[in-house]
Amino acid sequence: MKLHDTGVYLVNGVPQTSAPAGVTEADAKKGTIAYGILKAHNTGDSMQDLRMKFDSMTSHDITYVGIIQTARASGMTEFPLPYVMTNCHNSLCAVGGTINEDDHQFALSAAHKYGGIYVPPNMAVIHSYNREMMSGCGRMILGSDSHTRYGALGTMAVGEGGGELAKQLVGRTYDMSYPGVVAIYLTGKPAPGVGPHDVALALVAATYANGYVKNKVMEFVGPGVANLSADYRNGIDVMTTETTCWSSIWQTDDVTKEYFVQHGRPEAYKELKPADAAYYDGCIELDLSTVECMIALPMHPSYAYPIRELKANAKEILQAAQDQANRQLGGKVEMDLVGKICDDGRIYVDQGVVAGCSGGTYENICAVADIIKGKSCGNGEFKFSVYPDSMPTYLELVKNGAVADIVSAGGIFRECFCGPCFGAGDTPANGEFSIRHTTRNFPNREGSKPGEGQISAVALMDARSIAATAANGGYLTAASELTDVEYTVPDYHFEQGVYDKRVYNGWGHPEPDYALKFGPNIKDWPEQPALTDDLLVKIVSYITDPVTTTDELIPSGETSSFRSNPLRLAEFTLSRKDPAYVPNAKAVKALDEQRKAGELPAEVARVYDDLKKLGYAPDAANTNIGSAIFANKPGDGSAREQAASCQRVLGGAANFACEYATKRYRSNCINWGMLPFLVENPGALDNGDYVYLPGVRKALLEAADELDAVAVKPDGGLVKFTVKLGAMTDAERRILADGCLINYYKNN
Repeated sequence: MKLHDTGVYLVNGVPQTSAPAGVTEADAKKGTIAYGILKAHNTGDSMQDLRMKFDSMTSHDITYVGIIQTARASGMTEFPLPYVMTNCHNSLCAVGGTINEDDHQFALSAAHKYGGIYVPPNMAVIHSYNREMMSGCGRMILGSDSHTRYGALGTMAVGEGGGELAKQLVGRTYDMSYPGVVAIYLTGKPAPGVGPHDVALALVAATYANGYVKNKVMEFVGPGVANLSADYRNGIDVMTTETTCWSSIWQTDDVTKEYFVQHGRPEAYKELKPADAAYYDGCIELDLSTVECMIALPMHPSYAYPIRELKANAKEILQAAQDQANRQLGGKVEMDLVGKICDDGRIYVDQGVVAGCSGGTYENICAVADIIKGKSCGNGEFKFSVYPDSMPTYLELVKNGAVADIVSAGGIFRECFCGPCFGAGDTPANGEFSIRHTTRNFPNREGSKPGEGQISAVALMDARSIAATAANGGYLTAASELTDVEYTVPDYHFEQGVYDKRVYNGWGHPEPDYALKFGPNIKDWPEQPALTDDLLVKIVSYITDPVTTTDELIPSGETSSFRSNPLRLAEFTLSRKDPAYVPNAKAVKALDEQRKAGELPAEVARVYDDLKKLGYAPDAANTNIGSAIFANKPGDGSAREQAASCQRVLGGAANFACEYATKRYRSNCINWGMLPFLVENPGALDNGDYVYLPGVRKALLEAADELDAVAVKPDGGLVKFTVKLGAMTDAERRILADGCLINYYKNN
């Protein structure tokens, strides 16, 4: 794999570093596939400042209630574009009594009332349904799940927080600067046993830490694309999220065309390819024949090694991974990976799972069946489960015998569910080691709770190598080690009737008089204050980790059942990272309640007295008091907006960071009225400091480059420093000034 350190021209399909005669870089930038799609969806006057509207949207049952509630509060009367609501996250969670099914009934009633598309529980995982039924060459889809990626089907898809979807529902646009575009130039053909997850993990390992494609579009081109099936391409594509890219797109061909014909939508196909001369801001050249069977060790998809290398250096590599994991766990509990090395040097794993939009595809599961047919998982500690990605996939696997082959070997075949990806399905026992073909292996994604002394480890692998390990009784085995497997891949026949009989499609036929069904856990968003002229915030959590994930900001798994109740969900904020955060944030919110009641708290009065030493005269009655966190680089991972909204519900007013890990987390902060400050000198701040921001509203609205800030230490010490807010649109500045997206729509 080669990562170019300069821009690259693709000339008649061949990469070169110099421009062809008579072609300028500016003109060649228009030759990418991405440019054409973005231009077609841009409603603004400039391609440098995009104002986009999408062709359709999608959410699952962790996010759609909050989005619809936000849009309702902002004046929405019907869905202005097709909106797919799937039920693949909370469908098996038993926590919270009737809560989950109450949410599903709310979504079905919303589909009737506003004209939406409702996919019942266990029918399909979110991205598989959208691939099958909503994708199309040249289209754009916006989803409230970070793995919203359909680029392999010629569809630019973007995962964002719920606020961005609410904007589309009230007729507004998705605003951003034109992104960089990086070519992923594929050559060669994968070796037998090497699957899409192996290719994806190799790409993630090469791009995540260095930020090579961060917030850019990954555009897959080159002769190697033709050597990959549609399922294989989809499997690579969904994992582009883990590189921190913004979106993805692939050149299309007869393989893509056949996919749409197979799914009864031939009109969705059109050829997409770069122009004869196209300029890319970077280029990754990847010979697919060189990719090996991979494993991404805990606790990130980028911690990837060839399985061959791991097995040859097991003690060294697992010790390093174990030490790294335990540093991330912060001493709460100890992970033991070295203990999985047996006396004979083999590595034993306790569980294998193939699931979701990345693992549970038709070809992956057929390959699993080919490998495990006639063998046994054994009756020891090793467990093996397979989750198909959709009921049409499930039906075809039943018909061709794959389900029988897997079950006969001791595997468990389950329903369509995303649980193993986010910590709500097949939770291993304490101390166990699980290998999974899912999208993520972040801490707690398998369902353990380090704060309560529970920890299990997850490594990511391709379905083929997981099946090879299962056939070997749980001893780590790469599929490439098998020499007696014949991969069959029976023809796939899509049965749309499975959906026609169960999915409610109300697009274009809203029923305004249809009553929404509210369960007792579905609550409206609490009101949020507008930004005052000056602002006082207290740092109530100070996180120095290199990256803070959205899973750490608001954990997944057991919290999912409370996603429709902002106040109850907020109780889990930073619970696994900093249990003191919630009570500390509540204490600051109580101070602001005292202030609004006309009483100046003694603690705040002391801060104001200290500020007077520098000549400041805060107007207590008109200066909001809020909480804030500092983190080096927050927001890696999930698109879930609750990572920001929960802070806001608890009285949060700002974040201080050296950098924001993803655009979507920063957008979530903005949409919920959380000022996303950037600091160049984090040493000026510490936990427990108050930060006074004089004239913050004026500076925000006037787009000042820097804002003055003063840190007031617990001992009365004062440190002046500056902060920045970074590039923002006028609308984003207004949203922050109004206090949140809902307020902005009420005021405008």
